[in-house]
Amino acid sequence: MESDAAAVSHESTPGERVIEAAPQEPVEAGNALANVADADEKFVTDTALLVTQGKHRFYSLVLPSDVLAATCTVDPRQENPIDGFQRLLDKRRARDIADYIDSGFGTAPCAVILSAQPRAQLHYDRASQLLRFRNSQNAFLIIDGQHRIYGFNLAKRKVNIPVVVYNRLTRAQECQLFMDINTKQRPVPPELLLDIRRLSETETESEALLHNVFDLFCAREDSALKGQLSPSERRKGMISRVTFNAALKSIDGAFVDASAQDVYSVLNPYLQACIKGLELHEAQANIVNPALFKALLLLFPSIAERVAERFGGLYTAGNFEQMLLPFFRRLKKNELPKPGVGHLALHEHFRKTLAAGFSLKQWLFA
Repeated sequence: MESDAAAVSHESTPGERVIEAAPQEPVEAGNALANVADADEKFVTDTALLVTQGKHRFYSLVLPSDVLAATCTVDPRQENPIDGFQRLLDKRRARDIADYIDSGFGTAPCAVILSAQPRAQLHYDRASQLLRFRNSQNAFLIIDGQHRIYGFNLAKRKVNIPVVVYNRLTRAQECQLFMDINTKQRPVPPELLLDIRRLSETETESEALLHNVFDLFCAREDSALKGQLSPSERRKGMISRVTFNAALKSIDGAFVDASAQDVYSVLNPYLQACIKGLELHEAQANIVNPALFKALLLLFPSIAERVAERFGGLYTAGNFEQMLLPFFRRLKKNELPKPGVGHLALHEHFRKTLAAGFSLKQWLFA
């Protein structure tokens, strides 16, 4: 149990961060060690709130990024916390965080979660609400936030970080807390993130084009995909914005310098013809299958090129049907989509089927 005795040997007011020389004599502490810190080490004292949640208690406070870098590790067995980071984290992700912080607007308000180790000599004074710990390597084990802590340390700007500190956890409890945090949190759906990118005005030009094309397919009454698109979440039986974007990105070379309306005016009749072909096998509902949808989009440039050459660039559903219906007749229903086959393999099968049915006589004199 944390002591109510004074936490520091000199006067300190709440909200004031103090870094003091380590005392020469042993001190009482929540995680007291047999031996006190060496004389050249220091202690950090800062205001903290003691929070109780169920059976657990933790401290909530704010610490500078350089203090966290000096005291935190992902493996208490590592003598050097920085080396420990370098072996266990994704350096690119940490670098991205550093660049984000240095960009000026960069902010990371979520608290990092730490477990105080015996070396921290953690001590809390209830009366003054001051938390005191040893400013030493391996004082804290990072339960959640290692990339943020290392990224903050790489940043040129020093920032204050919200911190949650647990004390006196067993190794089993540390592991359980880590698993709870990393398995029970639900990430933001990528479909929603695409909408947020638009609201935050951070879309690239290509992302904006895909967004606008998707919105046209959602809104237009003549859309081949009307009622079959899900803009902000992944839903069974519908094409999500992420799936739609991935399919169009695979053929973005066909839409260079095109507007969203231009893309829609060509792609919509193509998809209408595809659905007509699927109807031959009573499989029109399968258009929402991600593998099938992506495979058909990959086939689009080849079909559009044939329509352009044969019909003078008149991209109507009827002209696309003349190219596609013979192809769909040669397919079997279980190939729409073919079970267990990804979109690339499915497209390759479609491409070969399309080529096998090509007739020069039919092409020239039809």
